[in-house]
Amino acid sequence: MAQDKNKKRVSARERIQEAQRREQQAARRRQRIVVSVSAVVVLALAGGVALAINTGSKNDDKGAAAASAAPLVVPANATGPDGTVITYGKADAPHTMEVYEDFRCPVCKHFEAANGQTVKEITQDGQIKVEYHLAAFLDKNLGGKGSRTALAAAGAALNEGVDKFKAFHDVLYANQPDEREDGFGDVNHLLDLAGQVPGLKTDAFVKAVTDRTYAPWAAKVADAFNSSQVTGTPTVKVDGKPINLFTGNAPASPEQFTAQVKQVAGLQ
Repeated sequence: MAQDKNKKRVSARERIQEAQRREQQAARRRQRIVVSVSAVVVLALAGGVALAINTGSKNDDKGAAAASAAPLVVPANATGPDGTVITYGKADAPHTMEVYEDFRCPVCKHFEAANGQTVKEITQDGQIKVEYHLAAFLDKNLGGKGSRTALAAAGAALNEGVDKFKAFHDVLYANQPDEREDGFGDVNHLLDLAGQVPGLKTDAFVKAVTDRTYAPWAAKVADAFNSSQVTGTPTVKVDGKPINLFTGNAPASPEQFTAQVKQVAGLQ
């Protein structure tokens, strides 16, 4: 009996040690991911490359799979195949600017801080429309659910209006948490941020965010990004041609960005 008890104690201790070993390995993997992403941030700002590299695959986590199984509700004002695109500006504008982003992407924040207002202004003469293609692969790369939760909330904003979506989009980037944190995974935090957009927090919006009504749509949008062959964010194209978002070690200035866009679109 004593030997059996000793064996049980040893077995329990071994199980605990094995669990601790696995957790340490997982922690080291998470640390390597964070260090890699932070290193790419430096490279992105120094060399003008896109920050976030899509190393995930379609529906490769449980959250995305669960969202895919729920009823699909497409927000009003969604455009493109299966409603997976958000078009800002005049729908029949002769030129198109495609913007590929992930709400958790730090260099997307740098781009938005430098040229988010410029993107808006470029649409005002009706010559260029903007098509947003949004991703959620940083949830897979970094862990958490902030990208897809923010994307679902953006769907609720889109349902309220394209201008509401753009304003909420801008607020999210202005208040983006550190990439090592998953602040956008908290719907209450997203609702607090939505309060910065006048008229956005209707009862319908709050319910849609709280109930994750547009989570299945967000999964479809993320899948569409994964199928786009665009491998990094931020990426901007005008009429299918890429725009250089960084010059030297800094984001392109509004003047530099605008000049590139107009040159590619033949508007100079």
